[in-house]
Amino acid sequence: MKSRLRYLSALLVNVALPWLAYRLAFPHWGQVGALAASAMPLIAWMTVDLLRYHHFDALSALVLAGVLPALAASLVFSDARLLMIEDPMVSGFIGITFLASLALRKPIVFYLARSTMSREDHRSAELFERHWRNRPKLAAYIRLMTLVWGVGMIGENIVRSAIVLHWPNDPRSALASMALRYGVYAVLTLWTFLIRRRIKQDAQRYPADEPAPAGSPARA
Repeated sequence: MKSRLRYLSALLVNVALPWLAYRLAFPHWGQVGALAASAMPLIAWMTVDLLRYHHFDALSALVLAGVLPALAASLVFSDARLLMIEDPMVSGFIGITFLASLALRKPIVFYLARSTMSREDHRSAELFERHWRNRPKLAAYIRLMTLVWGVGMIGENIVRSAIVLHWPNDPRSALASMALRYGVYAVLTLWTFLIRRRIKQDAQRYPADEPAPAGSPARA
């Protein structure tokens, strides 16, 4: 039950609340105010998580990384169409970074997954490090997740840019663009939870492995 509540809270904070804040703020404050409003749930969640659990929420940081550059651009530039193209380009750049990290020994999703494990239990993060070395299928799943997130965010960039270019002067295109953005995040997050379930099922094939004692150094 705790696992399901954690998944629901991740969807609520990283997808539903930012989109709702954007949707409610846009008619009153425009693009700049709506982007600022969508960032508030993420910043609040990360702050509480950091102060209460001493944990850095990597997923929220990833979503926020797509909002803040777009907000900064909206404060600097005045061309509305340029602003609307600039926002999805941020997601595209993050997607390219995901794909580029596949060339590394440990791709970006490895660190995102380890961050999630450390929130549950710092010993779980150490155990995850050991499983990464000893379970080839886990490493394959992590690389698959990195690939899917990278392709998904690049695809989002292309489609959202096409929406803006096709309807440059229609205010509904901004709402459609942001709806697509958070829709993609929702699909990717749900898919990630399903893959994580498969990873847990695969772990049952291996002998029980107790986490290292608290305070013991984790191997890289």
